Amino acid sequence: MLTRKQLELLEFIQKRMARDGVPPSFDEMKDALDLRSKSGIHRLITALEERGFIRRLAHRARAIEIVKLPEAMERNAKAGFEPKVIAGDRSDPPRGALAVEAVGALELPVMGRIAAGVPIEAIAEVSHHVAVPGSMLSGRGEHYALEVKGDSMIEAGINDGDIVVIREQGTADNGDIVVALVEGHEATLKRFYRRGGMIALEAANPAYETRLLREDQVKVQGRLVGLIRTY
Repeated sequence: MLTRKQLELLEFIQKRMARDGVPPSFDEMKDALDLRSKSGIHRLITALEERGFIRRLAHRARAIEIVKLPEAMERNAKAGFEPKVIAGDRSDPPRGALAVEAVGALELPVMGRIAAGVPIEAIAEVSHHVAVPGSMLSGRGEHYALEVKGDSMIEAGINDGDIVVIREQGTADNGDIVVALVEGHEATLKRFYRRGGMIALEAANPAYETRLLREDQVKVQGRLVGLIRTY
């Protein structure tokens, strides 16, 4: 399995080669992945080559050949997946909603499904990629996406089947909607509150009870920064 950075680099190379006929330079790769030095790109390229996804040709500048793509990436490329980014009711996109490609889209890995209801086992494997407007990616740091399963966050405007965009971070403020890892193996999407020495994971649906857990039972894995709904 590839890491997120390896997947991002492979997809960036594939798109640039499809557009220009030649792979990007190391400087372009460094800027695209927001790395500080080209040494990080060298490590990613080496890892992709060792896993058989690319091949470097000797004695030629920018000599990178794509040998294969992960299945999910290949399916997305063939399908030309282009979701719409909206907020609001599932049946009526709001006025001014823009297609992703119109607002400077970036690709994020969808790391499986997240429970907005009863916690499910944590999933950390890329299932596919989704286009996300760059303006949705708040601040610096890593971002990823998850598909929502369940209805416990419907009063926060988050429905079953939505894609939530998450910024990786290990802390949260009261009221933040977070991805919380419960007891090391269950992941859930809830509002985060500190109550005395306990952590409250609160649903946005009165049908679900608030869960009170010890601090050592909860690990924040990221904060909600955006929502994608496909019609």
